[in-house]
Amino acid sequence: MNNVCLGLWGRFAWMGFVALFVSGCIFNAGGSRSLSISSSRRSRSSDLRVDRSRLLIGAYCLQENARTDAHAKAISDCGVDFIVGTGKDGVMVSDWVTLDLFAKYGLGAIVDGAMPVWNGRDGRDAGKMRTLHPPKKYETAAKAFYDHPAIWGIDIGDEPSALDFPYFGELVRSLNGLLPGVPLYLNLYPNYASVAENSGSQTVSQLGTATYGEYIEAYCRYVPLDYISYDFYPYTEPERQDEFLSRMYDNFIVVSDACRKTGRSFWYIPQVNSRPGLQATSENRLRFQAFAAMSFGAEVIMWGCWCKGWWTNNVLDVAGQQTEQYGKLKRVNRGLKSMGGIYMKFRTEATHFVGFPRDSARNPKQPCRIVDALTTASFSGLRASNGAALLVGEMKPRNPSTKGQALFVTAADDPCDEHHNTFDLLFRVPKNVQAFGENDVIPIQRKADGCCSLQLSSCEAVLLVATNEE
Repeated sequence: MNNVCLGLWGRFAWMGFVALFVSGCIFNAGGSRSLSISSSRRSRSSDLRVDRSRLLIGAYCLQENARTDAHAKAISDCGVDFIVGTGKDGVMVSDWVTLDLFAKYGLGAIVDGAMPVWNGRDGRDAGKMRTLHPPKKYETAAKAFYDHPAIWGIDIGDEPSALDFPYFGELVRSLNGLLPGVPLYLNLYPNYASVAENSGSQTVSQLGTATYGEYIEAYCRYVPLDYISYDFYPYTEPERQDEFLSRMYDNFIVVSDACRKTGRSFWYIPQVNSRPGLQATSENRLRFQAFAAMSFGAEVIMWGCWCKGWWTNNVLDVAGQQTEQYGKLKRVNRGLKSMGGIYMKFRTEATHFVGFPRDSARNPKQPCRIVDALTTASFSGLRASNGAALLVGEMKPRNPSTKGQALFVTAADDPCDEHHNTFDLLFRVPKNVQAFGENDVIPIQRKADGCCSLQLSSCEAVLLVATNEE
């Protein structure tokens, strides 16, 4: 994440009861608060501030000149649930004024400064975390920590080497005991980080493993957190665009497979900003990144960056004023939230590449099956009328008592927003079916022969839900 802190937790629960497991610990939120925000600052509250049954949206970095009431309201108005980190100007964990504003607007903060944060950087310190950040540092920090209702998580590291995963596992278990009810956040490298040297010395390695798959396996083996989070920015090197899109799909495959096998949640960090000298990321590029991740089962989307953290064309400029990215992100987030309620009732169990050209350099290198049309338990012959590429997440209900199947379909024919197309999505289904898009329900045309169709455009997505009723 280019030396910024990361994190995630979602919607703040003032009342009601929610229970969830994180790293083997149960966190409960219930009843109305008996303490005011001010008095609760110094409490070790175990109230849950996160409803992970929702699709959660975050953004990175909050510079010091963007912490007014109006700025906090603008974050909420943009459909962002939480802010991760503070940029380079200050530490939010002790900024009670901003935390109070966040609580006012139902926002959360994933704070840095509460714990030592280990950053993998270029890999030269791989395996040295225990020596440079011994357990005593964390024990001291835990004793000094004061909670606040707007603190939804504590950042403990960004992009570590696999050589440090065993120590991270020890720290997570220790901090869960020292700070019960306080979520912890750790973000991983993307697959374009360097790998171990052929010599096996690993002296110049970010991952600390021979392959990215082994890196993710090591995290799942040693670190008792119930999610996998990583960042991937596909629009950073135009001259290598095909390679980056291929790697993006590879990263999706490796992480989503690991999440399904281990029961973890998939958290994804796309880019809303751009590298200096490159054009501002278009609205459709924002849309494609988020929807593609959802076709692989993403439950959390965290945009980089809200304020200055790295690169340029962020949502706010250095003066704290909104850029053109604010309106783009607001519209995309509105669509994500519109679909999120139904989407989160299902869990992705497989992702299919439909209509992808078999000889394309943009195809994943990881094993995958490319089909011209998709048939599942409830749907048959799903394809684009013009043969456009589709990413299709095959989903089943989270509640075992719920019957039916869902497909999350992302139009992947124009991921760079260069040749926009509109086409018909064709499929057959013997059962009742509904289609949900960015603007609520999408009308489905159904012919007498049972063939169904609806209109879809490049970079858009639709959630198809079939019930067991004829």
